[in-house]
Amino acid sequence: MSSELNKEYLFTNKSLIQLMIPLIIEQILAISVGLADSVMIASVGESAVSAVSLVDSINILIINIFAALASGGAIVVGQFIGQKRLDMARKAGEQLLVFVTFIAVIVMVILYLGKGFILDVVFGRIEPDVEAYCNTYMLIVFASIPFIAIYNSGAALFRSMGNSRITMVTSTIMNIINVIGNAVLIYGFKMEVEGAAIPTLVSRAVAALMIVVLLCDRSLAVHITWPFRYRFDKSLVLRILNIGIPNGLENSFFQLGKIMLLSVIAGFGTASITANAIGNAVATFQILPGIAIGLGLITVISQCVGAGDYEQVRYYTRKLLKLTYISFAVVNLVIILAIPIILRIYNLSPETAAMTKQIMIFHGINACISWPTSFTLPNTLRASNDVRFTMMVSIGSMWIFRIGFGILLSKYLNMGVMGVWVAMIIDWIVRSTLFIIRYRGHKWEIRLDEKQV
Repeated sequence: MSSELNKEYLFTNKSLIQLMIPLIIEQILAISVGLADSVMIASVGESAVSAVSLVDSINILIINIFAALASGGAIVVGQFIGQKRLDMARKAGEQLLVFVTFIAVIVMVILYLGKGFILDVVFGRIEPDVEAYCNTYMLIVFASIPFIAIYNSGAALFRSMGNSRITMVTSTIMNIINVIGNAVLIYGFKMEVEGAAIPTLVSRAVAALMIVVLLCDRSLAVHITWPFRYRFDKSLVLRILNIGIPNGLENSFFQLGKIMLLSVIAGFGTASITANAIGNAVATFQILPGIAIGLGLITVISQCVGAGDYEQVRYYTRKLLKLTYISFAVVNLVIILAIPIILRIYNLSPETAAMTKQIMIFHGINACISWPTSFTLPNTLRASNDVRFTMMVSIGSMWIFRIGFGILLSKYLNMGVMGVWVAMIIDWIVRSTLFIIRYRGHKWEIRLDEKQV
């Protein structure tokens, strides 16, 4: 205990609070704006809602891939900061921004060229009015892919420096533009899906421009040099991809698995579909503190790994896991107590309300038990370069337990939609067990001097 008291730690309690609070506010804002968007789009009609949700399933998949690449870049930058090699941190940041922009433009072109394939094959047989809305929405929103990729990369770089306030401010401006734009175009100009798509494109373009301009500040540890002269650095890009690709695969398979289970739930009827949709909306708030703290944990751990101090890695992992558990207990107690109010807001039938209540209580209690060690803890492993292990566990557990058991319990053991949620918790327990076993060992403590830098 005395060694802990005498040790000089990289992050004080004050700096941790300054890192975490903006991340939590940013997550709350993003989710709240998403709910507001869905309400405004619903005013256009069910066909518009269906079209936007279908196209967004593709958008979320793409955004998750770029978020994973950005996270890989942030880990590499954070490790260089921990080594006090700020020149290399800056170079890694520039490589990330340019490489991600290049890949995003290619992906955008491929999506435009494959628009017909997406409409006819991926979405299957959809109604003509839904298809027309999908086509319009894709034409506009696909153009925003490079912008959101640039923004995510820039935001990840600011987080790697421990400056989450900048990302909170830029995210706030982006979301305000989006919400006001939706309200003006949908309600004021009576636009349909264009009224939702155009503000998305504009807000992302503004956010990308803002983040790039802010990164030109020479006083920052990681900044864009001016005049900008880019030279491709294969070793740095490969190092970013070494972390980013496993993260991207993990996120992609996770999203694909969720889409598969939605098709299973669709077969149980409207009440199950509605209960699952509301359950998912509330579940996002139930795990919100963990998502924010997990982002902050990557910043903290990557710098500790760069400094080669695994005592601090374990110290901050314990500290932030405790914070996650405490925040989960508080948030989920409030939400469970508020369930009667939530059910009244949605004006549900007795059958749907009963299912929704069961899902919310079941998810909230289990989130307090096993979510932090299933999703926050592996960020320590990722920030320590142990990305292949986390990828294999996450993908394997997802497909075997969440999807396999989800189909078994819901369809063949007649548990219905509740079977899918039970399978999800089984998945969490398996992940949690394997990640705890890995963390308690030392194989993940990969020293940077053992790797090519």
